[in-house]
Amino acid sequence: MSEPQTNPPSPCPRFNLIVEPEFPLNALILASDALRIANQNSGRRLFDWSFVSFSGEPVRASNGMWFGVDHAIDAMPSADVYLLFEGNLPTQHTSRALLGHLRTAARFGAMIGGVDTGAFALAQAGIIGTEDDPELALHWEAVPTFQERFPNTELKDQIYLIANNRAHCAGGVATLDMMLDLIARFNGQALANEIANALIHTRRDPETKQRGDGLSEVEVNALPLRLVRLMEQNLDFPLSLAELSAELGVSQRTLSRVCKRTLGQSPMRLYLHIRLQAARNFLFYEEFTIKTVAVACGFSYPAVFSRVFKQQFGQTPREFRAKLRENQNLAVRPEIQRLISRPATSAT
Repeated sequence: MSEPQTNPPSPCPRFNLIVEPEFPLNALILASDALRIANQNSGRRLFDWSFVSFSGEPVRASNGMWFGVDHAIDAMPSADVYLLFEGNLPTQHTSRALLGHLRTAARFGAMIGGVDTGAFALAQAGIIGTEDDPELALHWEAVPTFQERFPNTELKDQIYLIANNRAHCAGGVATLDMMLDLIARFNGQALANEIANALIHTRRDPETKQRGDGLSEVEVNALPLRLVRLMEQNLDFPLSLAELSAELGVSQRTLSRVCKRTLGQSPMRLYLHIRLQAARNFLFYEEFTIKTVAVACGFSYPAVFSRVFKQQFGQTPREFRAKLRENQNLAVRPEIQRLISRPATSAT
């Protein structure tokens, strides 16, 4: 793998924004726009940035749009901050070259960050989630999948985390909060606040929970929400109704009554739905075997898992993933896919 480019150093901090297939376009726009507004409002060139893909070719975002870039990863300039934008396919396109460039940049003292599911590649590169620095943040939906792959990490339920020259972000609008924090570290809080105002955004602390569901603090700590959290934390070895009740400090009868009244189903039926949704996320993000997904979500027998999954989603787990991957593959160079699918004609 080549060392970082030895271009003349930029007179101002540079960000390399690295995009992978199925990346979240909204997060990338917020990140780059924050830098643009910093330069525009100050009337000076405070930041430089480049868009980077593995090959230097346009990359398809998760919303289907194609995004052009400035550099291939082997030709990107040296930077002060490297942010990896990942989304629906956090492991399928991770290359040795990408991991090598991230390790090299970290070794040279750059800030390394992952947006949305970018933490997968950073952890695989061994630059986050280490024994000395186990804490990180990523999108809540990918947490069970990440923990299955990297069980020794400590995942924080917060919108972003910046520590030890590493930046982690849950994605979405939280990307803007993280960017404003990074900008403030280079050019002060006043500029960061000015950018937030320009984007009609109220800055949030990094410890802000990813999911508030529009509820008050009292409501968030109410029994139904505590029950859901407890179930989500115990997917592989589901707790019995008695164990759930004991953990929550209420009687089984009270728990069943409250769950039925507020969530419309029994606790154990709710538990099944939560485990099936987690299984769907495993299939969506990763290439684990069906048996591994079944076990990770508390199903001892893959046959039982397949049956209840089909009842819930109308497809077996294998069918669900095959269809999902087919649609994602068709989005790669669609003009070539169209030629492949066109009936062959005789040469004239």
